[in-house]
Amino acid sequence: MYINELYDKLPLLSAETYTYISRDGDCHTESEPVLTEHILDVYLNDRLTMKLVCIPQYLTELVLGRLLTEGILEDASDVEQIYICEHGLRARVILRGNKGENETLQATVADSHPQAGRVALDGGASREPFTELTPSCCTGNHILNDYFLTGKPVKPVTPISWKAEQVFDLADRFHAGMPLHGQTWATHSCFLAKDGQLLFQCEDIGRHNALDKAIGYALRHGIPLSRCMVYSSGRIPTDMAMKAIQAGIPILASKASPTAEAIALAKEYGLTLVCAARRDRMKLFAGTKPEV
Repeated sequence: MYINELYDKLPLLSAETYTYISRDGDCHTESEPVLTEHILDVYLNDRLTMKLVCIPQYLTELVLGRLLTEGILEDASDVEQIYICEHGLRARVILRGNKGENETLQATVADSHPQAGRVALDGGASREPFTELTPSCCTGNHILNDYFLTGKPVKPVTPISWKAEQVFDLADRFHAGMPLHGQTWATHSCFLAKDGQLLFQCEDIGRHNALDKAIGYALRHGIPLSRCMVYSSGRIPTDMAMKAIQAGIPILASKASPTAEAIALAKEYGLTLVCAARRDRMKLFAGTKPEV
């Protein structure tokens, strides 16, 4: 996989002025750093396929993770090259073997989404079936083009042994704080660990993006996700649980709570789901118990 990243140190924060008003009548002007929103257009084999609202940091990891968790990739070997422009506004991904460029896949999409709308992606020259999905974080992420989806069945994850202390260590790391969240209180974070060792940490506007970045980091660096644990700062509905399952991650932990549907999904696919994971306690909702 060849990666060509031209962007570097794009602004993550903006200094904004506001009027501070207290209940006791104090009213004065202050300023503070505010998180900026960034829109990344993702092209697969020159087709506009996704629009991601994010912060402009770890963009390659975000793209790789999102492609895997949407079922477009099976592993990093499916990607021939990734290019991200100097402004971080456009990602161009070339898949090996012209994945998606065949009649069988087009028929699969048409059969799977007979009521799907149609959208012009090249100024009106061609029209393709598309689906537009918004994840539960509601940050404006959209999947515009389902041309590359194959309808392959989701595989159960393979459980691994783990220790409660490994989750507590990640909860400790989360409690220590993250740079952008400390300044803005406006980000979610995700931590990637393997065999009790923290490998990567990241922040983004939405918890889905943060999880995708952690997954993408593993893909980029050849880390086996089947041996990893991730810890998220956000709640776990079905789409977050499915991201971990699609990636083959056996243990998903979170500071926040799950939904009943996410718990059922975890049980169905063998995902170990640990929520309300704080520094002193956790709740195991599905999967294998920790080693004593």
